[in-house]
Amino acid sequence: MSYADVNGVRLWYEVHGAGRPLVLLHGGYGSVEMFTPILPALVERRQVVAVDLQGHGRTADVDRPLRYESMADDVAALLRHLGLPEADLLGYSLGGGVGLRTAIQHPGLLRRLVLVSTPCRRHGWYPEVLAAMSAQDERTAEQMRGTPPHELYTRIAPRPQDWPRLWARTGDLLRREYDWSAEVAALTVPTMLVFADADSVPVSHMAEFFGLLGGGHRDAGWDGTDRPVARLAVLPGLTHYDVVTSSALPAAVLPFLTHEPRSPE
Repeated sequence: MSYADVNGVRLWYEVHGAGRPLVLLHGGYGSVEMFTPILPALVERRQVVAVDLQGHGRTADVDRPLRYESMADDVAALLRHLGLPEADLLGYSLGGGVGLRTAIQHPGLLRRLVLVSTPCRRHGWYPEVLAAMSAQDERTAEQMRGTPPHELYTRIAPRPQDWPRLWARTGDLLRREYDWSAEVAALTVPTMLVFADADSVPVSHMAEFFGLLGGGHRDAGWDGTDRPVARLAVLPGLTHYDVVTSSALPAAVLPFLTHEPRSPE
């Protein structure tokens, strides 16, 4: 458990276990603690490097906007700082957006990519979810005082008084338009998408995203010859808010991270 000074950010990270490294990126308003329920299952098979992103958890905010692109550069700089030229990465929600941008902006740095409950364009969220995201600001931060995320932030953040600032900056990020479809279609890193069947992302976008990665275009054949490199999992009985803590998540992703995908001939 330590800090790394990268790109002007004092980035908190924790290392657990041994083996091939797997980087974990939490969701919005969270921290590495988001992964506590599934950490033992992951650490049993991998060396886990969990990161607190800019302004979250134990990583203090800095004088720059909160952007997926700059946080992706932070993650890439951390991997180089740690001497990890080819790591796997699992990102959830906000962390999934950062993970996707890491793969796009730093090709060759990641060996495998897992995106949990993450769309590839802003309008991949349900309209009502987008409306809620757009409304996030300092007033929302006040309404969230006393909740478990706020209590954790108060306990671990270098500047607990920055809670309203985090909501304002995150709201600014979530109101920005983006569509990374073309860049997703050009990705070469083997990628797995994981969603809940009652996610904040409609099933239509899950299929669209998977299609951009080369999945869902044809039958794989009786021997699996035409199976795509990309993977898609829709986990039953879960939502956007509990998929990251479910034992079904490591059960779904560990085989993808462990075994070499069969390349199409």
